[in-house]
Amino acid sequence: MDKKELRNYIRMQKRQFSGEQLRELSLPVIRRLMVHPRVKNASVILMYYSLADEVYTHDVIDQLVADGKTVLLPAVIDDTRMELRTYRGPQDLQGGFFDIMEPVGDVFTDYEQIDVAVVPGMAFDSRNNRLGRGRGYYDRLLPQLAHIYKIGVCFDFQRLPGIPTDANDQAMDEVI
Repeated sequence: MDKKELRNYIRMQKRQFSGEQLRELSLPVIRRLMVHPRVKNASVILMYYSLADEVYTHDVIDQLVADGKTVLLPAVIDDTRMELRTYRGPQDLQGGFFDIMEPVGDVFTDYEQIDVAVVPGMAFDSRNNRLGRGRGYYDRLLPQLAHIYKIGVCFDFQRLPGIPTDANDQAMDEVI
């Protein structure tokens, strides 16, 4: 399968579940994430504010903030770029590009301070390669965060033996 076919296949797999079922399937992933030493010991964490078909992160983001961690969320600024912004609470969110809830907080540019990045994907393979949604936003952002430990998160059915990759695709250090 090529990337487009694989994305369509994963979308079909996701449609087999209701939103409530996907939230339930998110719980073991989030539990593993919250006890992960890289997350537990992090001061600054890059997260993502989940879409309806992704591992649900809304509650964990608020928990990380309550635990005193600095949480960064990406915000799309144009057709090719994202910037990172500090998230302090739900009041910091507004609808952005592609109807994704994005933070309106302060722009964060001190990338050296980020301890860990938690990254969504359409699929991941046994070598921690990531297939995104196809616009390349994370593949352009992550090279700027080369020093950061990257954790991909997904549902079990999104883990595949292999996925097509090219030179621009950014692999994760680990997938949960």
